[in-house]
Amino acid sequence: MLLSTRVWGLGKLLLLVGALAATFVLFALLAMRVALRAREVQVPDMIGVTMANASQAAAVLGLSLRIDPNQRADENVPAGSVMQQEPAPGALARRQRTVRVWVSSGAHATTVPALVGQTERTARIRLEEDGLELAAVSEFRSPDYPADAVVAQDPAPAALAPSVSVLLNRGEQATTYVMPDLIGTSGALASDALRTRGFRVSIVGSQPYQGVLPGTVVRQQPAGGFRVGPADSISLEVSR
Repeated sequence: MLLSTRVWGLGKLLLLVGALAATFVLFALLAMRVALRAREVQVPDMIGVTMANASQAAAVLGLSLRIDPNQRADENVPAGSVMQQEPAPGALARRQRTVRVWVSSGAHATTVPALVGQTERTARIRLEEDGLELAAVSEFRSPDYPADAVVAQDPAPAALAPSVSVLLNRGEQATTYVMPDLIGTSGALASDALRTRGFRVSIVGSQPYQGVLPGTVVRQQPAGGFRVGPADSISLEVSR
């Protein structure tokens, strides 16, 4: 009886010691986890931020920056600002960790070629070959410059820029006239009058119309009221 009592007492002691040890280990793990979490910070978003501001934001959180030596062109991020970072914004990182950043060199800039005097097509091909964008095309009409040619550009040749705007002369606008209504008139007289003024006139197939004298215009193209120029073709259909 005495032996069994001693064994039972020893078992309770061992159980108590085991419970205390397990509790100690559990609290130690929890304390370690809390300590580690206390050392973690959220990586700030530095995309588009200048290097001075990015360094300050990282230092406040106990982080350091490592700048990649190779700058990259970016149309949307100004030169000297962060265009990419690792770890990404919002990620958890331990204090004293290094954040790698890539700095933008700004928009891709190329030496602008001389475009004045070239046709629009030639200018577009040249810009495409040089990797430049045609930002805007403005037009005007003047007899003082070659037609369909570039007469000005911005920026000037030899400048460094990602895009170019040009001014094109479309040439002097041709003279146009209002097409008269020739229905019911003599096809021969109408065609002669138009031809003397430089128009191209053709009399197309005719057919009989009751009550209409032969050779009278019954249809015309373009119709009366439309604007026509000397290079336009005019067709008249007459009765027979």
